[in-house]
Amino acid sequence: MLHNLIKIVDKKKKRLGRGTGSGSGEKSGRGTTRHQVAREKVPIHFEGGQGRMVKKYPLLRGKGKNKPVTRIYAIQSEKLNKFNDGEIVSKESLLEKKIISKKNAKKIVKIVLKGELSKKLTVNLPVTTGARDAIEKAGGTINAV
Repeated sequence: MLHNLIKIVDKKKKRLGRGTGSGSGEKSGRGTTRHQVAREKVPIHFEGGQGRMVKKYPLLRGKGKNKPVTRIYAIQSEKLNKFNDGEIVSKESLLEKKIISKKNAKKIVKIVLKGELSKKLTVNLPVTTGARDAIEKAGGTINAV
């Protein structure tokens, strides 16, 4: 009956660095390494005190920090349906209708084609070729700045 019981005793942890007589002294299972690497954890980028390779190449420091700043803010043409027929579309009028924020008004605002445009508008902003066709099809005009 006792011989059918499961074994619950775990293997004891190897005690490292207890002298050469223990069989796991000297380098304590770290191979043939010596000096700093043998004694403590050293960061991967540590190069013995000289300037790190990461600092020499700024793009390696982080992906999020080096993304280009977008200077163009795109507005979908279907959002221009908030305007009445014959109105002029400019940065100021987009701010009044709350289509863009003050932060985005500092960027170059460009109109792109998405959805249907049913209003006859005069647009004083840069537009894509698809948006140009949609505005002219609805009977509007474009005075690109």
